Amino acid sequence: MLNKFKTLNVLPRWIIVMIDLTIFSLSALVAYLLRLNFQVDQLYEFDFLRGITVYTVAGLMASLITRSFAGIIRYTGIQDTLRVLYANLTTLFIVFTINYLSENTFPYSIALIAFLVSLVISISYRLLVKELFAFYRTVPKAQKRVLIFGAGRSGMITKQLIDNDTKQNVKVVGFLEDNARKIGNVMAGVKIHSAVNDFEKLILKHSPSELIIATSNMTVERKNEVVDRCLEFGIKVSTVPSTDKWIGGEFDINQIQEVKIEDLLGRNTIQLKNKFIAQELNNKCVLITGAAGSIGSEIVRQVIGYNPAKVILLDQSETGLFEIENEIRAIKKLDERLVSYVADVSNASRVRDCFATYKPNIVFHAAAYKHVPMMENNVAEAVNCNIIGTKNLADHSVEFEVDKFVMISTDKAVNPTSVMGATKRMAEVYVQSLNEFLREIDSGATKFITTRFGNVLGSNGSVIPIFKRQIQNGGPITVTHPDITRYFMTIPEACSLVLEAETMGKGGEIFVFDMGRSVKIVDLAKRMIQLSGLEEGRDIEIVFTGLRPGEKLYEELLDDAENNLATHHPKIMIAQTRRVEFSTIKSTTDSLLDILATRDLDQEHALVRTLKGILVEYKSKASKFETLD
Repeated sequence: MLNKFKTLNVLPRWIIVMIDLTIFSLSALVAYLLRLNFQVDQLYEFDFLRGITVYTVAGLMASLITRSFAGIIRYTGIQDTLRVLYANLTTLFIVFTINYLSENTFPYSIALIAFLVSLVISISYRLLVKELFAFYRTVPKAQKRVLIFGAGRSGMITKQLIDNDTKQNVKVVGFLEDNARKIGNVMAGVKIHSAVNDFEKLILKHSPSELIIATSNMTVERKNEVVDRCLEFGIKVSTVPSTDKWIGGEFDINQIQEVKIEDLLGRNTIQLKNKFIAQELNNKCVLITGAAGSIGSEIVRQVIGYNPAKVILLDQSETGLFEIENEIRAIKKLDERLVSYVADVSNASRVRDCFATYKPNIVFHAAAYKHVPMMENNVAEAVNCNIIGTKNLADHSVEFEVDKFVMISTDKAVNPTSVMGATKRMAEVYVQSLNEFLREIDSGATKFITTRFGNVLGSNGSVIPIFKRQIQNGGPITVTHPDITRYFMTIPEACSLVLEAETMGKGGEIFVFDMGRSVKIVDLAKRMIQLSGLEEGRDIEIVFTGLRPGEKLYEELLDDAENNLATHHPKIMIAQTRRVEFSTIKSTTDSLLDILATRDLDQEHALVRTLKGILVEYKSKASKFETLD
């Protein structure tokens, strides 16, 4: 019998209609009996057969009108219950109408009793069938038992989806809550327990294999505590996406995903004040360089929400541009307002053509080479892209009277130990010095603003995607040093900072973001192994490979000579950096251009020597350029 319930297909609708008609007929008969105190001999005095026929026909008409048969009984919900109510109300209305027109064919009192009886039976049998299916799916014992953290709307919907999922043998054995007002109550037939006091009791009693976090009102610290406790007991942790990510406003059980390391890193998301961003970007032409990259593409996604007149996506990757353009066009109709422009920022003539054609009002400069070991071995390309590319964009921004130029920098520019960090610091110095130079001759000239932050979670080539691939391949996970640490933030958060900086910047600032606490990379690797349900040392090994050329143990957001100035937002500061005369930085940049043009064997050392000459804080580490310090 169990197998029959588990494999039973959906009943044809005509059978449901026949069941409902039977209920209408029985309800009318019961109504007569109740009205006559079960004196059967009086039934014929009221012509009860005619009355039952009228009520049944009226019920058929009401069912067809309201489509009360349309719902799948085993999945009966609020909407199905409302349809049944509407069907019974419509039946009552039809009977009253017939009774009024045909002079008391069906007494009003009996019609009202029949309405109540049929309503109760119609709803009750549907709920009974639903419970029977739920019961037989988990008998004799559920293969999988789960806990749900969060007894709110998301938690309720999650339980309903689990109960209605016939493909898996799953049972919700309890809700967990931090809200004291909810603890002890029952929701959807399941008790709500204290997440603090009852956690271990539930584990011992039910032995759940999974905990589903179904609340968005949870701090990162609390989420980490819950995940850590679950990992101690070998319990898998999954999460329900926030309501803004539900597909078409509806939540599907397939959207429940394993908790990701990104959900546990850093701190609670910083909410930036962006009420003036719309005013800044509305009806403006915006140029975004590096638009196909992790940061650039997210800036594109956020910028298009502020109704710009035109958005120019500039990148040297045609495939990347193709993908981000298709993504944006799929969600927003921009027509000719969205332009993909394939160009290398170091190509001055191509960059100038872009400015001359589109005359942007605002530039977000995210194009850069960013991988430290790679750039240590490709110095000319790092200088050409990160410094000369920035120079080209900055110079043409001045020429074509751009309002604001926002450059995206990195914490690796602070006390740089690598070519990549040094080139980004040089780019910072160039735009800041240019800004100061312009302020002296024209107060209305382009305003140059810099944002500086650490690693972004999930960006191309970052440590987390690398670790994920290594775990999927069975290991080992490679970590450069047991003591190496890094700051992390989410890509949307980083890009919100960029937009906020554009709004609050007056020109010449280097905005520094409060990155929270730094994370030990080896601890990150261990956590990712645990979240994958594996055990370090048994399933996956961690191997230390040594620091790579130019790599730091600890990242910094300020160098030793820098101080912070507060802004209106407590999490955003302005770095007070060492100033360099524009004539000096221009002379150095010209020297770099001359060296790039020589292409001799000593080119790399000549470039690095020139950078070290102007960036006194640049000290190479674990690099072939240490001899130049």
